Amino acid sequence: MVPPYTHTAPSPSTAPHAADSHDLIRVHGARENNLKNVSVEIPKRRLTVFTGVSGSGKSSLVFGTVAAESQRMINETYSSFVQTLMPSLARPEVDVLEGLTTAIIVDQQRMGSDPRSTVGTATDANAMLRILFSRLGTPHIGPPSAFSFNTASLKASASITVEGSGKKAVSADFNRTGGMCTRCEGRGRVSDIDLTQLYDATKSLNEGALTIPGYNMDGWYGRILTGCGLFDPDKPIRAYSDQELDDLLHKEPTKIKIDGTNLTYEGLIPKIRKSMLSKDLDALQPHLRAFVERAMTFTVCPACEGTRLTEAARSCKIKQISIADACAMEIRDLAHWVRDLDEPSVAPLLAALRQSLESFVEIGLGYLSLDRPSATLSGGEAQRVKMIRHLGSALTDVTYIFDEPTVGLHPHDIQRMNSLLLRLRDKGNTVLVVEHRPETIAIADHIIDLGPGAGTAGGTICFEGTLEKLRASGTVTGRHLDDRTTLKPTVRTPTGTLPIRGASTHNLRNVDVDIPLGVLTAITGVAGAGKSSLIHSSIPPGHNVVSIDQSPIRGSRRSNPATYTTLLDPIRKAFAKANGVKPALFSANSEGACPTCNGTGTIYTDLGIMAGVSNPCEDCDGKRFHPSVLQHHLNGRDISQVLAMPVTEADEFLTTGTTPIPAAHKILQRLTDVGLGYLTLGQPLNTLSGGERQRLKLATRMHDNNAIYILDEPTTGLHLADIEQLLTLLDRLVDSGKTLIVIEHHQAVMAHADWIIDLGPGAGHDGGQIVFQGTPTDLTTHPTTLTGQHLAQYINT
Repeated sequence: MVPPYTHTAPSPSTAPHAADSHDLIRVHGARENNLKNVSVEIPKRRLTVFTGVSGSGKSSLVFGTVAAESQRMINETYSSFVQTLMPSLARPEVDVLEGLTTAIIVDQQRMGSDPRSTVGTATDANAMLRILFSRLGTPHIGPPSAFSFNTASLKASASITVEGSGKKAVSADFNRTGGMCTRCEGRGRVSDIDLTQLYDATKSLNEGALTIPGYNMDGWYGRILTGCGLFDPDKPIRAYSDQELDDLLHKEPTKIKIDGTNLTYEGLIPKIRKSMLSKDLDALQPHLRAFVERAMTFTVCPACEGTRLTEAARSCKIKQISIADACAMEIRDLAHWVRDLDEPSVAPLLAALRQSLESFVEIGLGYLSLDRPSATLSGGEAQRVKMIRHLGSALTDVTYIFDEPTVGLHPHDIQRMNSLLLRLRDKGNTVLVVEHRPETIAIADHIIDLGPGAGTAGGTICFEGTLEKLRASGTVTGRHLDDRTTLKPTVRTPTGTLPIRGASTHNLRNVDVDIPLGVLTAITGVAGAGKSSLIHSSIPPGHNVVSIDQSPIRGSRRSNPATYTTLLDPIRKAFAKANGVKPALFSANSEGACPTCNGTGTIYTDLGIMAGVSNPCEDCDGKRFHPSVLQHHLNGRDISQVLAMPVTEADEFLTTGTTPIPAAHKILQRLTDVGLGYLTLGQPLNTLSGGERQRLKLATRMHDNNAIYILDEPTTGLHLADIEQLLTLLDRLVDSGKTLIVIEHHQAVMAHADWIIDLGPGAGHDGGQIVFQGTPTDLTTHPTTLTGQHLAQYINT
């Protein structure tokens, strides 16, 4: 007889369980990009901050090694069929990686540019609101899809044949109720074409009336216009009859024959819609892009008044509030409205919606609305919206990776961000943060400092340990961790003022302010206070103004610092002269391009709805040039080696060799002055951070004759050691006669400014007012605003 099973509790043991021993992520021999055989152990379920100067190798270790290998290994768990549909990811250059967990990257990449993508659709908030209105709204108009501006209403009927005892036809009807406005197709705005940009009505076709690029009477379209027989080519367009004008602009494709050749005539508007307007704007040539931007006009949809929804969806209300009204509210007001709803039948839904909306408020985004297009969010705002998805996640023991989460945050908001990072850690997750701000470095459980320099001078581990040990370590980060910019004893005297009157863009409340000229002015305030609205939208036209922001630089994957700054032109000419060949050979966009990758250096795979993947070209090994081009040298280096040099190394190479290039030295010196000495000349522009893009733009405009420069958070991505260099550069620009207006959160820039204009007191509808104007000394002496309190604390620490 088998004895009954009895469970005996294990006797207490001091030996740890074997499963608890996997508490480290071990990296051994990492050589990605500039990493020099790096070996490091990263503690799991802790908050680890990676520090170091820009270009020291932080991103190469965290994103290029740990995150990349985690993604590659996850892809290998899919079925063989799925893997055949996905590109094979290259394994990072590393000997051993142990203890990896699933990595979730929360970066600053802008969210999708689809015009139907909003803050609400990018999170779960909009979906939950649709369910709520479908259950509680009156009058009832249908299921949740009836409130979706991404879903169109459909009605269809069909007939099918059923086999059985006898064939029988059965009719079937299909109905789907969607909320998409039919006029704007859920975009909220309708596009139109400015006819004055297509032609000059005072001229005839033969006199050059058409102003569309490429549409001249000497080309094919001119021959078609002349031969179609619809127009008098010598008649001014303003004298055309209604029918003639309609034929010129809107006529459908019509077959015609000219000189025995079969051709098609089509009106101007359908023609340019197909050839230009339907294409990606960034993919167009510069002159075509400029034309499209001039010709296209966008206005609020008159049918839905910009709400994107049908009239039926807008008629359904809960407590006099429609779903369009709810999405237009600031999220903190919407959270208050949802808190007041009490309906037991949807209690779990209301609880989840409250939690989602309150996460927005907690993370400092309560001033946004759910109908805000996601493409209009800044990099920092986009990163925080992505973070909201994970705050309520049931997942634990995963690795969250953040790329400078404090970007765009006022010192007051950094404290809230820090608490959210700690919450993720306390749920049992590993949190890895690449960061420069000392406020976030201070909360780390573990700090890994890379350096000591940038580019080839970096790529090694300089320090591992706690904050106090970092201070005493003697590394660049440790030495500058407690740097404080002091207030200037005297400030510059303005040479005049730039008046702004009645500014009311977005949340501004009829603001009147005089911005001093000839000095360094800092525009401060919490995120959403109205700083960008005041400066970018309210400075009157006609002034000599250059706005240098962090928006993406338009160009293809071929663009790099060498092409953007025109540095490549003198380099190509020097190579051509030294080798007795044409300069076009040394352009990856021309005759010298690798035929396999067409000079991009990578093979790009578009995965449709998924993020595309780039792999190095196997034929040119990512060098972008035809092998024969690399046989030509300048001072012992080929063109690909020169483009792989950091700016500082290239400056020395191109100015001290046997054939110095003075024009190249001027450009390279400007790049060094703005703190980009670590960038390689051939680094694709789409891999640069927002701060790097802004400083690159500044380098190209430093010697313009423009009187007023507007900079938007120029400290973004700068290490503590680089702040002093930036302040020196700002001083040099002002001393050369320029006016600098800097939108900034960093206390060092505030303290160094001659004048501060502080907006607030809060964000959204709680902001939009001038709460302080004066010198930094005045602001710290009587700190009545949030900015003043944090600046005073910074100065006195």
